[in-house]
Amino acid sequence: MLTHERQRATVEIKLTGELDHNYANQIRPQLDDLISDPTIKRLVFDLDELHFMDSSGIGMIIGRYKLMARRGGRVAVRCGNRQIDRIFEMAGLYQIIEKLA
Repeated sequence: MLTHERQRATVEIKLTGELDHNYANQIRPQLDDLISDPTIKRLVFDLDELHFMDSSGIGMIIGRYKLMARRGGRVAVRCGNRQIDRIFEMAGLYQIIEKLA
């Protein structure tokens, strides 16, 4: 499930459940629509309630990072699940994506 909240130039996306190939393909157009406004400069993924993520999820997040970076925006992630956090660490995503407490 995906919910979102916008505050000024920031959109926060809350993902729950499993971010696999099917879910990534389903939410990709919705995310792109949410960040299509050029006044959006920061995208925050709240993954605290995400229980599983595979390479499709990583690809979807990297794709949104690239979209935001092209227009000078930033991406951050909040992740309370140790397994998901470890995936981000092992994939080197924290080198390009800000990790929030």
